[in-house]
Amino acid sequence: MDRREFVRMGVLAGVAAGPVAAVASAGPAMAAVYKPGILDAGVQALQELMAARKLTAHALASQYLARIRSVDKSGPRLNAIIELNPEALKIALEMDRERLHHRLRGPLHGIPVILKDNIATADRMSTSAGSLALAGVRAERDAHVVARLRAAGAVIIGKSNLSEWANMRSTQSVSGWSARGGLTRNPYALDRSCSGSSSGSAAAVAAGLATLAVGTETDGSIVSPASICGLVGIKPTLGLVSRGGIIPIAHSQDTAGPMARSVADAALMLAAMAGADPADPATLGGAPHAVDYAAALDPNGLRGKRLGVARNYFGRRADIDAQIALALKVLEEQGATLVEVRVPNAGKYRDTETDVLLYEFKAGLAEYLAAYAPSAPVKSMADVIAYNRRHGDKEMPYFGQEYLERAEQKGGLDTPAYLDALANNRRYARDEGIDQVLAEHQLDALVAPTGGTAWLTDFVNGDHFGGGFSSPAAVAGYPHITVPAGYVHGLPIGLSLVGGSYSEAALIGMAYAFEQATRHRRVPQFPASVTPAMR
Repeated sequence: MDRREFVRMGVLAGVAAGPVAAVASAGPAMAAVYKPGILDAGVQALQELMAARKLTAHALASQYLARIRSVDKSGPRLNAIIELNPEALKIALEMDRERLHHRLRGPLHGIPVILKDNIATADRMSTSAGSLALAGVRAERDAHVVARLRAAGAVIIGKSNLSEWANMRSTQSVSGWSARGGLTRNPYALDRSCSGSSSGSAAAVAAGLATLAVGTETDGSIVSPASICGLVGIKPTLGLVSRGGIIPIAHSQDTAGPMARSVADAALMLAAMAGADPADPATLGGAPHAVDYAAALDPNGLRGKRLGVARNYFGRRADIDAQIALALKVLEEQGATLVEVRVPNAGKYRDTETDVLLYEFKAGLAEYLAAYAPSAPVKSMADVIAYNRRHGDKEMPYFGQEYLERAEQKGGLDTPAYLDALANNRRYARDEGIDQVLAEHQLDALVAPTGGTAWLTDFVNGDHFGGGFSSPAAVAGYPHITVPAGYVHGLPIGLSLVGGSYSEAALIGMAYAFEQATRHRRVPQFPASVTPAMR
């Protein structure tokens, strides 16, 4: 870049920064009066501003970094960001330079993105899964999904906190807490959980700390925090997005996915993330199914659709059911036919799911460390367990590591018990589960509450998770989208749409139609707590 280009970009950045900088640096007082602005704008609006030379990627990234300082590190102190990318502004300037030369990489060109801290980046940031055992450990190369986002022009501004080891450490865990990152707080009520394990990704996007975030899910870790933080979350079909370079729990269920403030933004991000990875065989079958998901954004996407209302995932709380009943009415008003159903055989993989995760966690962690972090001080599950015991005052001040210890006791992936459990899960989640109910009732998708409201953070008793609709799609490896469905006592809840394998485009169309008809999402105001009177 020559000096004239640099000065020109600086002028453009200054024009865009004025009123936004005042908001971003306003400090704690901002919490009570926060209103949507450029930092809450969607991808398309930001691209229009940049195309009109009213905004630069450098100015946008600068304003997000300022907001992180004022909201995440001070003020409400959400603690959603575990590490900032020291090269973020340099990357943003490069995206601006390319734009000046009319070289645009795609819809995410210059758009700030946060990555969950279990996703490898070959840069100056650590990849730690929240564990002190991996603090300071830099990955040998980018995860495949990171390489795709960089190629699409995304500006990776940092990494988000998470439930340590993606919430696969203890049966008494506190979601959103890691030894390296501390506790992430919910922007809709600071004393409540963001759920897990993509806690920081959800809080960051909800609070306007980045335009988009990448989460990962084994069972619920995208859709639950997205729902609880008033976001759209997409858990893709297993194999649509590469698992390469993501610190694993279970290769039979793990996937990365987008978390965003709108269906449109999530669709654009999914399109950038999806694609074949020669190192991940599952993606070779998924690549032909990747499409232009932005083309699926149809305000009439519910017209003529048959949706199965999964009644065995209702009934946990009357107030949530009442709010979802209003959502179901909207679905009908938008042209969908609702059919009362029950997802069959869901109870038949409840225990075997955990067994599969434990077997695969042990094997997958060792493989990741060898391939992406060979210089790490830990090489295996046994090493991590020993590290935690040696540093128990910092690693285990609130809860233990029962899942790690149980995983270490498992045999290899050729163990008959593992193979039987995996076959059981696929049978009852797929063939005699989602596939069966969709075919029997000629359905386009299943709908249900994503889960409950955010619970109070409790370091004594652990999480108070109230159940959810994540397991059928998670165990089957099928797509699941959650979209904001309103508020209960001032806390967000989500509506889930689950379909068959590679039905992302259809689900996006349905979710978009619902979102456009309701527009439930509102920006958080960072209250210390909520009361039953709040709506």
